[in-house]
Amino acid sequence: MIALIDYHAGNLTSVRKAFAALGAELFTPASPDEIGDAAAIVVPGVGHFGATRALGPDWIEAILARVGELRPLLGICLGMQWLFEGSEEAPDLAGLGLLGGRCFRLRGTEGPGAIKVPHVGWNALDLRRDTSIVEGIATGSQVYFTHSFVAPVTADTVAVTEHGEPFAAVVQRGHVAGVQFHPEKSGDVGLRILRNFLDLVG
Repeated sequence: MIALIDYHAGNLTSVRKAFAALGAELFTPASPDEIGDAAAIVVPGVGHFGATRALGPDWIEAILARVGELRPLLGICLGMQWLFEGSEEAPDLAGLGLLGGRCFRLRGTEGPGAIKVPHVGWNALDLRRDTSIVEGIATGSQVYFTHSFVAPVTADTVAVTEHGEPFAAVVQRGHVAGVQFHPEKSGDVGLRILRNFLDLVG
């Protein structure tokens, strides 16, 4: 069983359907103590970083305990940003802190060839490292994004996407991984990413 964390900021239905298409069953814990037996954890999310405030100390303690037991963790979109130290979108709010760095807002441009923010639509992955979460994914593969804030490119970055400037599109450190795009809306490429996560779960 994989725990799908609900903090009222995620498209849980589509994420659950995508995993179901791969034969995986997800449950939504009502309290932190219900993730004790979870084989893995998925943290989805769309919207403002401030929504992660709902994941208070008890949730953070429970999630970090499972990570400490080497149970895989996947962050999706806002859920990936939460893996970092924080975001300028909510400067007073700390992230989970498993990955170093702070998230920031994409800088749009005006005029001919303007870079619009939010970044919405299909864009390419530029693979920088070969890790388990991108097994079978070719550089240049297109995935679906919808966001304004991004994570920095660091040593944990697996794939980079460019929208006016480069940002981390896929990250992984051991059994902790995250994707800025929505795999549940990214066709076969997205499903392969989720399948790779299930392989990490075992």
